[in-house]
Amino acid sequence: MDPQASPRSSALPTHHDRLTIALHWLTALLVAVQFLLAELWGFFPRPTHHLMVSAHMSFGLLLTALFALRLAWRLRPGHTSFDDGAGLFARAARGMHHLLYLLLGAEIVLGFLTRWTDNHPLVFFGLLIPSPFGTFSKTAGYVTDQIHDIAAWTIIVLAGAHAAAALLHHYILKDGVLRRMLPGRS
Repeated sequence: MDPQASPRSSALPTHHDRLTIALHWLTALLVAVQFLLAELWGFFPRPTHHLMVSAHMSFGLLLTALFALRLAWRLRPGHTSFDDGAGLFARAARGMHHLLYLLLGAEIVLGFLTRWTDNHPLVFFGLLIPSPFGTFSKTAGYVTDQIHDIAAWTIIVLAGAHAAAALLHHYILKDGVLRRMLPGRS
């Protein structure tokens, strides 16, 4: 052991770094807000409905930036990671994380395409972002919207399973997996 190294620096990490934790919970919050906006805007009259759709697009663009930052942070060398083994459950957990990343990335792209295949610009807090493509048929818009909707529901179901697994780890297995991602840790 290096005599210059402190015991704290040589110890294995017990939690994720603060930025990873913040990015995780901000992503979870934005995904939930996006889903709720999309599922509820149909119950509101036109002015509120339009505001909710515009908020959905604006938050979607924020989610895009957050997702890009999260990917860059996760892929950087030396990020905090945990070796949970090679067993079936560990492989399933890694697979779930990869699937959530893949679906979220696809959902972001589908969000852009949904608006543009409906031949409308994206809105980012009042700023219009026109499609870089031409015009699309109603069928293309409909199909894209359906895929976007299916992907959203899939993300919510998998995120619910992810949360249930975290609670299982915390309350049944008592192995500290959930505590790794809780804010307020040093």
